[in-house]
Amino acid sequence: MASTSDIRNGLCIKFNNDIYKIIEFLHVKPGKGPAFVRTKLKSLTNGKVLDNTFSAGHKIEDVRVETHKFQFLYPEGDQYHFMHAETYEQISLNKNILDAPDLLKEGENVMVIWNTETDAPLSVDMPASVVLEVTYAEPGVKGNTATNATKPATVETGAAVNVPLFINEGDKIKIDTATGQYMERVKE
Repeated sequence: MASTSDIRNGLCIKFNNDIYKIIEFLHVKPGKGPAFVRTKLKSLTNGKVLDNTFSAGHKIEDVRVETHKFQFLYPEGDQYHFMHAETYEQISLNKNILDAPDLLKEGENVMVIWNTETDAPLSVDMPASVVLEVTYAEPGVKGNTATNATKPATVETGAAVNVPLFINEGDKIKIDTATGQYMERVKE
């Protein structure tokens, strides 16, 4: 058993007869009244996200997990195929347990979180950012902006990302996997 002081991003807990992963949390100490922890929980079975508030000192049941490095091989419908980096064992996971499946490029290394009790995969942690090539972007019109204007672009995995006007087809860009937003252009 853990308490609210043990809450951190990525912690897997049992809550409402389901397994959730904490994706965001905030310890709040109001001037009046008891402290509490505001959390954003993602269900590892159906992918739904819910907000929940735990009072300070509340006992939570954590789930023992292990992480293993896997390489993404290819998608097939709603199934995504991965290979263990050390044992070369292949597994296929459903699309809904992936955080950002549209940003996953073949050959990308990810961390798969396993439940040690049931020996089943729970979720896939993407790298913090990925570098992808822009396959389609409309040309930007010079002098058409006053501030930071963006345009839609499509990257090699098929994901749509808003990018600055100076980005063209063939450019490589860095994308934040947590938000799906453009970070910077990558020089060769």
